[in-house]
Amino acid sequence: MSNEVMDPEATVRSVEAQLQYLLPGPAINRRFVSAGVEVNTGRYGPFPVTIRDARAIRPHFTLDRQGFVLLDAPSDVADFTDRDEVNRVYPGEVSRYVQQATGADLVVVGGWMIRTSGDLASRQKKLDAPYRHAEGVQPPAGEVHVDTDPARQQRAAEVAYRKARPDGPGFRRFIVSSFWRSYSPPPQDCPLALCDARSVGDDEGTTNILWIVDKIPEGDAMFAPMDDDRQPAAHIFRHNPAHRWWYFSNMVRDEALLFKFHDSDRSGAWRVPHTAFWDDSLPDPVPRESIECRSIAFFE
Repeated sequence: MSNEVMDPEATVRSVEAQLQYLLPGPAINRRFVSAGVEVNTGRYGPFPVTIRDARAIRPHFTLDRQGFVLLDAPSDVADFTDRDEVNRVYPGEVSRYVQQATGADLVVVGGWMIRTSGDLASRQKKLDAPYRHAEGVQPPAGEVHVDTDPARQQRAAEVAYRKARPDGPGFRRFIVSSFWRSYSPPPQDCPLALCDARSVGDDEGTTNILWIVDKIPEGDAMFAPMDDDRQPAAHIFRHNPAHRWWYFSNMVRDEALLFKFHDSDRSGAWRVPHTAFWDDSLPDPVPRESIECRSIAFFE
């Protein structure tokens, strides 16, 4: 009898899908965001990938190894489309779940965003003018990315820490993460795919500057001189066949994905590229409604 132990990752179901990766194109990469619209100056193209379903081997995944986990995370929010209720209830819940999952001494919760693969037009009347990106409603993420730029994170973390704890002792480590919940019933038509951090090189990624605007610029105006250094930025990725993709099928309202945008300790998994994808592998999928909330966990 063989004593070999089967790799649990080799036993799962998988889905074939197309993911949008960065193609050769303009030297200036910017992402302009307005109400229900996100436009990139970069060019993207579809690449076929295999996305494995992590549901059956959920305990196999850890923040330190792959960079993401699926948590049991019941919420007292009755209506995630009610901005006032979300602002009143949700930040405290996110802080508690992130602190429990990471063991951090302090969690500073940032803004949240609703995303839907359904009808956006009927939702825009709930948004403010001028446009506010935080607490807005946007379509699912369209390309492989991480929402942070590594070069900008130390300074951003220092500012957030001193604002939250002006007399604190300082921190030795911080983790920027997303707390991501699908509150529409399963199966969702456009779930979130996560890339195993071990399959991503430290030198991968291109800076993509974020501009939040009332109106998307057109033509040459998208490339005009702008004060990019003062803007937040993400990292976008070119196709790498070594990337290993996962998702959790049939997510329910009382679950949440926690995954890393940036970990200042790079000895393990420190960031997770991700994107949405269209999944027709399960019968009768429904439009995906999700809420994502960013936070920074500090270790003092």
